[in-house]
Amino acid sequence: MSTTAAAAAAKPSSLSGTTTTCGSLLQELQEIWDEIGESDCERDNMLLQLEQECLDIYRRKVEKTRKLKADLHQSLTEAEAEINNLISSLGERASVPQYENVKGTLKERISSIKPVLEDLRLKKEKRIKDFLETQLQIGRICAEVAGNSQFINSSEPQVNERDLTLKKLGELKSQLQELQYEKTLRLQRVDNHISTIHALSVVMSLDFNKKITEAHPSLGYLANGQSKSISNETLARLTGLVHSLKQEKQKRLRKLQDLGSTLMELWSLMDTSVEEQKRFDHVTCLISSSVDEVLKQGCLALDVIEQTEVEVERLNVLKGSKMKELVFKRQNELEEIYRGVHMDVDSDTARQILIGLMESGNVNLSDLLSSMDDQILKAKQQALSRKDILDKVEKWKHASEEENWLDEYERDENRYNAGRGAHKNLKRAEKARILVSKIPSLVENLTAKVKAWEIEKGIPFLYDKASLLHMLDEFNVLRQEKEEEKRRSREQKRLQEQFAAEQEVLYGSRPTIKKPLVQSATSNTLTGTPTSRRLGTPVARHGISAGKERRESGKVSALIPVNYVALAKDDSVSRGH
Repeated sequence: MSTTAAAAAAKPSSLSGTTTTCGSLLQELQEIWDEIGESDCERDNMLLQLEQECLDIYRRKVEKTRKLKADLHQSLTEAEAEINNLISSLGERASVPQYENVKGTLKERISSIKPVLEDLRLKKEKRIKDFLETQLQIGRICAEVAGNSQFINSSEPQVNERDLTLKKLGELKSQLQELQYEKTLRLQRVDNHISTIHALSVVMSLDFNKKITEAHPSLGYLANGQSKSISNETLARLTGLVHSLKQEKQKRLRKLQDLGSTLMELWSLMDTSVEEQKRFDHVTCLISSSVDEVLKQGCLALDVIEQTEVEVERLNVLKGSKMKELVFKRQNELEEIYRGVHMDVDSDTARQILIGLMESGNVNLSDLLSSMDDQILKAKQQALSRKDILDKVEKWKHASEEENWLDEYERDENRYNAGRGAHKNLKRAEKARILVSKIPSLVENLTAKVKAWEIEKGIPFLYDKASLLHMLDEFNVLRQEKEEEKRRSREQKRLQEQFAAEQEVLYGSRPTIKKPLVQSATSNTLTGTPTSRRLGTPVARHGISAGKERRESGKVSALIPVNYVALAKDDSVSRGH
């Protein structure tokens, strides 16, 4: 009992701070046994049992502590392995502090490595989130380009956690940036196509929303916030739609331009009023427009084309009834051009030919009008080529009329009387003398012009069915005769005056018998304008009547005796005797 008690007492004594407690308990147990009267054998067995139980408790505690140590080693190893894996996947070795050479107990080592591990885990979590977001955006853009709407709304993509390096993330972000740029370009193309389709729809009065949803429902007004489709298929449909609408626009514009040209031709043929033409200004203004210039709303609508077609049909119906009237109107215009430049035209024969052609039904009236338009154009060209010569003919006619007036004026013995208009006649006479002096050069220039014209055209220049050159030649001949007549008259007057002077020397002077003032039958002294000047123009009767008058006046003057003054004097003397 003493040995067992000593051993039992020795055990507690080895435990710091518990000796008093174990000893007091053992002391109390001894007292209880003494009171109970336990034998030493029982007491030894009980003490042995207590010792065994203490050993078991120690053993279990050691095992538990050993297991804790192993667990700490395992945790440390796993933590180090996880750190290495995280460093490998994140590529963050340079930024991780050195933890391998840390000295100390297991708990100290674990305490020192734990912050590193937590930091790497946070980095991994954030990196995974970045990868996930980037891959998700890449996947969505790829799905939008491919037109796969199911992928856009599907689950999140898988992230490869073994490669979470910044390099890999940078590659993904570069890929995402390229895809975003491509998406921007595609959106711009989609918007451009939509804008073009809208403009074309406005011009042709088409249902824009219906047209655009044919390419993809997300492009219409009822997309409900759905993002615009940028897939290859959508772009192809938009491109095809734009192409087909542009072709339709060009087709409609060409049709309206043809209809507008036809309208203008019909208006020109039938002399349609300007007010009536204004109703289709929106059509005729497109005739010279290019496809890109036509932007006005509804200007190529189908109802505009239909209205124009109806108007063309109506005018075509009216054209048949008005064509004959237009043909004769063209003929009148042609005759007016010919008459205006003194060209020969047989109106009656031309009209009979036109009536025969129209009544025969063998000629297209439109072709006939076109032919007459060509004739009018040719006549205008001919008239233009004759204009210079005709202007000179008018000057020649005017100069000749002034010459005839001057002749009549100078034959009027009362021209200097202070009657009404005498001063005006004096001024006109001065101007007429200047103009008459230019007649030879004017006729010479006109003759040269006419000859050059005839050589160029290969035909004679006719003036009211007569050859202008022949008229000029005849005018020159008559003018020479007239000059010769004036010369003879002056010579005769000189001889008469000489004879009268001789008679005065022989018989002495006698009072002159004054002739009574008799108004000339061929002149008007009040106005000073001879009435016969129209008969002496170079083109009146083609120059023939004027020549006859001058020749007849020459004959009359030739019948007057040279010495009619002397005869009168002798007669008076005889009566005196």
